Amino acid sequence: MTAAAPSHRVARCPAAITGMGMLTPLGNDFTSVGDALMAGRSGVREIDLVDASRPLRQFAAAVDVIPDLPELQPRQLGRGANVHASRLERLCGAAAVAAVNDCGVAAPAGRRVGLVLGIGAEQLKTWEADFLAGGDAVFSGARQPCIAARLGQALGLSGPCLTVAAACASSGYALAVAHRWLSLGMVDACLAGGGDIISPLALAAFYNLRALSRRDDDPVKASRPFDKARDGFVMGEGAAVFMLEPEAAARQRGAQMHGLLAGAGMSSDASHMVAPCAEPAEATRAIESALADAGLRPDEIDYVNAHAAGTPVGDAAEALAIRRALGDAAEGVPVSSTKSMSGHLVSGASAFEAVACLAAFDRQAIPPTINLDDPDEACPLNHVAHQARPARVRTALSNSFGFGGSNLCLVLKAA
Repeated sequence: MTAAAPSHRVARCPAAITGMGMLTPLGNDFTSVGDALMAGRSGVREIDLVDASRPLRQFAAAVDVIPDLPELQPRQLGRGANVHASRLERLCGAAAVAAVNDCGVAAPAGRRVGLVLGIGAEQLKTWEADFLAGGDAVFSGARQPCIAARLGQALGLSGPCLTVAAACASSGYALAVAHRWLSLGMVDACLAGGGDIISPLALAAFYNLRALSRRDDDPVKASRPFDKARDGFVMGEGAAVFMLEPEAAARQRGAQMHGLLAGAGMSSDASHMVAPCAEPAEATRAIESALADAGLRPDEIDYVNAHAAGTPVGDAAEALAIRRALGDAAEGVPVSSTKSMSGHLVSGASAFEAVACLAAFDRQAIPPTINLDDPDEACPLNHVAHQARPARVRTALSNSFGFGGSNLCLVLKAA
């Protein structure tokens, strides 16, 4: 069965990106992240997260320092014990606060500001951290308030607050939901993005699923999207959050605009809980739907930031989906996977890769796929390998394909 191309329709009003904040393995601000991406610098390194007696070296792309936030005070739950903000909460919170500060407009009276965060398995991460600290919340099933609600309260947001879980596409789904809320007039502005952390359970689970690279002789070389020698992804962590506003409203108040979120397309494979679908009909449909939502033709796309995490089946399936969705235009559109540098930020990947697209607009250059020494014939694309490529970049597609078959494509445009 093949995906039917969506009928052309008038694009919704773009959402202006007027603020952004990030904590990532490549830097904690837009300039630092852009510098790292264009230099082809890897954030992957050896880590010591679990029992060091294990025979394989552990490596990932980690965030070194996550600040404590005065906005996130200890809270009382259940039996009256003070519960401090978790590492994941501080990570997402720091990015959200930075986005608000960058925007210059917080939540004045009467202004409906919403919040959508893409975070997968949030309570599981909370329980794991509690268990490692000697607690028993995992056995009692005690639930803490979700991070989105906690941050909404801390930032004084009066709009709706929501958590979205769609595996590796979570933070992109959050951006798509925020875009829809703005289009429907449900909010005046919306914070959207997401994040994830490296934890012992996540590292062990992905390793046992054989999703992670075993290339432990040189961790920096382990993440190899589209390369013949790829053998799995490298875990990363981080968060990115954006302030979105209707473009007309942003222009009226003279706001800075880092870029525009012009459209989104989503679909589900309905195929397998973890294995990517080798027949990418629904991934193709997501890309086609995003183009239709933005009112763009394939030949108007200047760059594709691929999901490509470095898995043998997933990268080949995505390459086929890109070629099907873009048709003849695929030959000329540059494609790269920034996961080769950042690692796979899991729930935060899509939001971080939106930052990479904005960096491409800002620098007028395509960030490279590093470690792409021998491109796989099963991934016949216009690869940007090893070094950034100067180019006119005004529009970009950003793909995210998550476990369970959650497919997402975002369309971003330069402001």
